[in-house]
Amino acid sequence: MKLKLTICLLAFLNITNAQENITYQKPSAEILQLADFQRAPSVMMDSKKNWMVFSYRDTYKTLDDLNQDEMKLGGLRINPITNISSSITYINNLKVRKLNDKMEVQVKGLPENAKITSLTFSPDEKKMAFTNTVSNGVELWILDLASATAKKISNANLNANLGSPYLWFRDSENLLVKLLPNNRPALLNSQKDLPTGPIVSTADGKVSQNRTYQDLLRNPQDEKNFEVLTSSEVFKIALNGNSKKFMDQDLFAGLSFSPNGEYLMTTTIQKPFSYIVPLNRFPMTTHIYDKNGKMVKAVNNVPLTEIMPKGFSSVRTGRRDMEWRDDQPATLVFAEALDGGDQSKKADFRDAIFTWEAPFSGAPKEFFRTSQRYDNVSWSNGDYALVTENWYDTRNTKAYLINLKNNTSKIIEDRNSQDVYSDPGNFNRTKNQYGRNVIDIKNNRAFLIGDGFTKDGQKPFIDELDLATQQKKRWYTSDLKGSKEDLVDILDAQKGDILIVQQSSNLYPNYYVRNVKSKKSTPVTTFANPFESIKDVYKEVISYKRNDGVVLSGTLYLPPNFDRKNPKEKLPLLIWAYPTEYKDKNTAGQNTQNPNDFTFPSYGSFIYWVTKGYAVLDDAAFPIIGEGKVEPNDTFIPQLVANGKAAIDAVDKLGYIDRNKVAVGGHSYGAFMTANLLTHSEDYACGIARSGAYNRTLTPFGFQREQRNYWDVPQIYNTMSPFMNADKMKTPMLLIHGDADNNPGTFTLQTERYFQALKNLGAPVRMVLLPKEAHGYAAKENIMHVLWEQDQFLEKCFKK
Repeated sequence: MKLKLTICLLAFLNITNAQENITYQKPSAEILQLADFQRAPSVMMDSKKNWMVFSYRDTYKTLDDLNQDEMKLGGLRINPITNISSSITYINNLKVRKLNDKMEVQVKGLPENAKITSLTFSPDEKKMAFTNTVSNGVELWILDLASATAKKISNANLNANLGSPYLWFRDSENLLVKLLPNNRPALLNSQKDLPTGPIVSTADGKVSQNRTYQDLLRNPQDEKNFEVLTSSEVFKIALNGNSKKFMDQDLFAGLSFSPNGEYLMTTTIQKPFSYIVPLNRFPMTTHIYDKNGKMVKAVNNVPLTEIMPKGFSSVRTGRRDMEWRDDQPATLVFAEALDGGDQSKKADFRDAIFTWEAPFSGAPKEFFRTSQRYDNVSWSNGDYALVTENWYDTRNTKAYLINLKNNTSKIIEDRNSQDVYSDPGNFNRTKNQYGRNVIDIKNNRAFLIGDGFTKDGQKPFIDELDLATQQKKRWYTSDLKGSKEDLVDILDAQKGDILIVQQSSNLYPNYYVRNVKSKKSTPVTTFANPFESIKDVYKEVISYKRNDGVVLSGTLYLPPNFDRKNPKEKLPLLIWAYPTEYKDKNTAGQNTQNPNDFTFPSYGSFIYWVTKGYAVLDDAAFPIIGEGKVEPNDTFIPQLVANGKAAIDAVDKLGYIDRNKVAVGGHSYGAFMTANLLTHSEDYACGIARSGAYNRTLTPFGFQREQRNYWDVPQIYNTMSPFMNADKMKTPMLLIHGDADNNPGTFTLQTERYFQALKNLGAPVRMVLLPKEAHGYAAKENIMHVLWEQDQFLEKCFKK
């Protein structure tokens, strides 16, 4: 191992100076051929599966796309010129067709240089609305599906700073739209406008546990700018462009019509704002208005939520998750904690669910109580509802089937939420008379569509459930050989027609109509494989065991012409992984990888390098397990090292690799994993860590799935922090980070400080900071350069 490290170190030092004046580079031809491709369109369908809408966009953004005006306020990143998120991804073209037609029809009348987003069907599903962003703002457009024609119905004055700026009226002839106020004041310039005083924050002595959020408000100028940017007036705009003011200016965070369209629920942001939590924890007030804009009732008032009990199953007090009940004309449903929102308190019931009928003059009625934390309620087109609850510490999830006629309930699901082998699937849904998605019940029966992961491989299924007896009958099991089916929808149960997406390792995913009786499939789309150059790579899901018996898996890729029976030379191995926490060994050992998944190389894996003579183990299982009262992170390092060694041993046992030439890589928590492996294990020649957090004292109130704070378990935080062990890290490492990372905890500073520590301690390390990039990389120039950096790094470590 010492010889291996010396060779890598000498090669690495050849490209390492204090700084390099480097321009953007492109990777080698083999990688560039795969990375520089045109992505297939995305597909939207109406609820009846009559219409298909194909949306096209560029494969990557450009650096110029990222180099726009931007303000970071309250957890938002906003372009103050256009008044929409600065990180939005735009569609540039639309085509439509009927499901049974063969050719797509180009939509006429689209805006020049279209930047389309927020695309939604009208309630009658004959039209679609979308926004288009121009140089000075956001416009509202309408697409008529039958004529495949688009037209603009507003000026560039929509306010999309808090998300989609419109919703349809139930008549499909009008839209409720958030517009910029006419009297909108100018934004303050923090670089020029002098402050009127210092920034002062106080604590009242109450204990809380707030994570390290990004892009928060920092001063009174930020507060004023946040208020300016999020303020809107609400207008009613007809399809012909006629508009009428509906509501006066306010900070509208949410707008939602009742199922019958007679009432409107609004949620507005209130003061005081906060400098330590994002806007979703600012004070908010919820009101109900009638469809003409007359206020009916104030139904909720949420205070500033800076103080929260510890734990992922803790919630704030008061009414929460307020929404419309989908199966009633105008009834609200919400939950309220019975344990003060504190998971540490003992309680027979954690939450109560309430319903509240219009006109909201009476008191809300209790509907159901959950023994764990309330998750969701799903309504149906029959006499049933489904309530789900969960508890993070045990990973338990339960589902209650509630008979709305006699108000009785039965548990129909009680399992570990991470136990994919026991997952019963999701109920098939339909749109009811109000246009709401509800559980589809016919003749007291409903269908469940499941992924079908088993110890013997993936077998997607459809079960028919008798709601009276809770007895299931297997209606369909996917039995395609050499390919995989994703079950999308049941088109006609009586005929046996279902909508699927079919794919294989070298066949691009496409839609088909499949008849479960005849087993015949009719293609709906014919998207081509853009990665023909790797269609002949060898792909296999391998299973192996860790030293404590935990079953692990990963997808192994080998070069096309590699002789597996009599290899002439051993290959270098690249492992890409991401750790996941579990509460028991059985669920940790379950396999969700399918060799028939389409091989889709991206900058998020090492798959590109199979074209350059590397073996690649992608998505290698790295479970971190803590059973009973033991937390997973109590033994994070030894489990991490054991996971990696088991993966290397497994591929080495097959006779394919040179175990002295192994690299590991990962993104975010995978980067954290990589730095720890290079620090605590001698199994690796080098590693690539991207956009990670390396000093856990900078995330003192929890990280990833860790609920304890630094002062609860300082030894855990310190032991897990690569920064605290930087003096032990002597293996070549490539650190990459976006210089505008917006992910909680993974500040760009994490990589900068870690690099400084490693450099000063004599470690062979290279740091690359990508201009304008957030936590996930978007610009083509940056992504191509990342691939070049990784390619150069690996070539120098292994081949030169």
